[in-house]
Amino acid sequence: MRDSETGTSLNHVNLPNRRARTLKFAALATAGLFVAGCATNAPQDTTDPAGTNAQQIYDLSWPIFAIAGLVGVIVFGVLAFVIVRDRDRGQPIPEQTHGKPKLEIALTILPALILIGVAIPTVGVIMDLDDTSDTECVVNVTGQQWWWEFDYPVQDGCGGITEPIVTSGQMVIPADTNVLIRGTSRDVIHSFWIPRLNGKRDMVPGRVHNLRMQANEPGIYAGQCAEFCGLSHANMRMEVVALDDGDFETWKANQLEDYESPTSEAALRGETSFVTNCSRCHQIDGITDADGVPIVSRPDQQVYSGAAPNLTNLMTRNTFAGASWDLINQDYRDEVWEASPEEFGDLYLAGVTDDVFNEVDLREWLRNSPTKKPMYTDPLELEATDGLVRGMPYLALSEDQIDDLLAYLLERK
Repeated sequence: MRDSETGTSLNHVNLPNRRARTLKFAALATAGLFVAGCATNAPQDTTDPAGTNAQQIYDLSWPIFAIAGLVGVIVFGVLAFVIVRDRDRGQPIPEQTHGKPKLEIALTILPALILIGVAIPTVGVIMDLDDTSDTECVVNVTGQQWWWEFDYPVQDGCGGITEPIVTSGQMVIPADTNVLIRGTSRDVIHSFWIPRLNGKRDMVPGRVHNLRMQANEPGIYAGQCAEFCGLSHANMRMEVVALDDGDFETWKANQLEDYESPTSEAALRGETSFVTNCSRCHQIDGITDADGVPIVSRPDQQVYSGAAPNLTNLMTRNTFAGASWDLINQDYRDEVWEASPEEFGDLYLAGVTDDVFNEVDLREWLRNSPTKKPMYTDPLELEATDGLVRGMPYLALSEDQIDDLLAYLLERK
């Protein structure tokens, strides 16, 4: 196309501008990708291993990444050279290389050798990670929509556990110890992933999958479900808490202590409110009715997965609702997460106290949990589950009831 007055090709005039815009867009896209990989706070960083299993994965991934990068540079370099050299200038078609057996054989053998070189160490690492014969502690992990249950069976491992311990959100393990995770699911397929401690392992209904977990030193290690599992998949998180041997023994002893009745009037009213509104699904070990009979929850009659988080020692954890929100305020959270291995145990075992309690989020949860975490809670729309909810329903609690429940739950530690 030409200008009617000057006869100048308009396409020729616009070509530099289009090239400039393309280069700017490419530069911005490259900068965006670069900046996206520069997070200063990345608790799920696979390049910062904190255990022997994750270290094996890291040690394997970098050589493979280097090989893949080198191959990529060569391929893109050759491609760019060919595009520039053989771009259409009106000359005859370039000489074709089809039918050159030596080149074709070489370009078949070379990738095969590269793949063999990558496969040998990869298979070795996979087999080593799959070996759980050296584990010293057992934790049963069960995924459900949308939280994780951690069950410590009676065993000689873990320093000896005489009674089952059931918790959720945070799995506490002894540091520098190989822990056997026996994982499954109660509803759909989930995937257990703590990037700094090991790779992913699917949790499949009706099957048990083993995974070895080990942390070099005390601290908190973040993770999340890595398999899309429904509406609140993004809110299905978990944390592994590693404690030294002494602190782990203290944690176990606290989990197995007998139930203590509330000490304040508000907490006593909260206990009554809990029994009335919450005990159908949530278990608190040791709580009894007016006749002294233990109250056992029956979530199988209310919840599709047949389970709800055990709240026996809720305030010994830092999180709730699938580890999506903290029970402690931001300042204290930062202090705990950034603590040295020597200081971490004391800070974590202190639990949630009045001065660090994140009341806002827990209050919002009790007020209307489905608006805080999307869940399937309307029985009228749950024909496939026979009216059983997926998640925690709206309980229509009054503000006074919420005040009393908060006072009661604060004493569960």
